[in-house]
Formats: sequence, C-alpha cells, structure tokens
Amino acid sequence: MFCQLRSLYLCVEDMQRAVAFYESFLQQDVTVYDDIYSVFDIHGFRLGLFAYQKVNEKHSFGSNCLPSFEFESLETLNKQMKGKLVHFPMTQIKENWVVEIVDSEGNIIECTTPVK
Repeated sequence: MFCQLRSLYLCVEDMQRAVAFYESFLQQDVTVYDDIYSVFDIHGFRLGLFAYQKVNEKHSFGSNCLPSFEFESLETLNKQMKGKLVHFPMTQIKENWVVEIVDSEGNIIECTTPVK
C-alpha cells in the first residue's frame, strides 16, 4: 500500500487574522485566499485554513492533531518563536529541538529543528 499525506487544514475563527499569522510565521504569502478556505503551498504540501463558522459547522478544538513545522536551524526557529505564546517549552528530544506554540486561533503547532 502507498499512502502520502499531501494536506491538512486547521479550523480558524478569523480568516484575516489567521492568514496574517501564517504569512508571518511561514514567511510567505498565502497561495489562495478565500473567506472560507485559504491555502498555503509549502513545498507541495497544502496547509488549509478553514473558517468553519461561515458554513455553520461545529468543531471541537484540542491537541489531538499537531502539525509539525521543521526549520533549517535553531537560529531561525528562535526568530520564529519571538512574540509567540509557548505551549511546550523548547526541549531537546533526541536529535531535535522541539517547541510547541499557539497560533492566532488557539491551535497548538509544533516547531522543530535538528540539533547540530
């Protein structure tokens, strides 16, 4: 069996705020902006932002899905952490530095970089 993960989406309450957060965090412009579903193309992986309330869907928020972003260096990772709400402090776990932050919509996201 061959399986490949090509995308995921995060529920957001304020699309403009969420897009601004991820444009700053990813240091790239949103690929497709829409009031209901916006998309970032991250090297072929589609990160979607879904404004669930606009289509009257209900969602539970929690920490059962944790998107993980890898940065090229500890210096870059530290720059990206400035001003962010930290959920899990920077910790070395085996060969990686790992930190979890909270995005503008309350979603927890993980950020990593290899220990060098």
